[in-house]
Amino acid sequence: MDISKQTIFNTPVLTPLLRGISIFILKAFRWEVRGETPRITKYVMTAAPHTSNWDFVLVLLMAFVLRVGVYILAKKEMMDWPLGFLFKYAGVIPIDRSKSSNTVEQAVAMMNQNEHMALLISPPGTRKKTSQWKTGFYHIAILANTPILLGFLDYGRKQGGIGQWFYPTGNIEEDLKAIRLFYSQFKGKYPEGHEADSGKI
Repeated sequence: MDISKQTIFNTPVLTPLLRGISIFILKAFRWEVRGETPRITKYVMTAAPHTSNWDFVLVLLMAFVLRVGVYILAKKEMMDWPLGFLFKYAGVIPIDRSKSSNTVEQAVAMMNQNEHMALLISPPGTRKKTSQWKTGFYHIAILANTPILLGFLDYGRKQGGIGQWFYPTGNIEEDLKAIRLFYSQFKGKYPEGHEADSGKI
């Protein structure tokens, strides 16, 4: 699967500029970035809780601050002209849902073909309140033999960034229980579920 090797996260001049802007914006809104730049080069990264469109903006800003070049899966129709190039440059990877292979298989193939890959996925899969997480991120990590980096946003403390590494054991029930326990300490923008996205971040 073809991915863009050069993105907004590794472009000379532009990336340092965007990092500086990200630091300024987060400080202006009094958000604190936690964690350090990962040394592992290939992994699945989760981001939760996900209850607002602001989450993506914050994650993007924090990715610049932490120097984490993430890739995001999206349906291939998003990559059509005229915005396709911009999405690809931003690290968006097209997934063809019409193919016999499912999203997990396509993502695993992509990770197996690239030594440097941070695949960002939101386990809830939706901004709406849900008691069931999608498990694609877990299966991708298992099949690609990579760890899972637990990224988080906490609107209660105005903190976000990288929490800890999680190494899946293959016992999906127990592993998901442990991952959800980690995320239970954080507060989303709308803890009770999705509401209209408005107001300050």
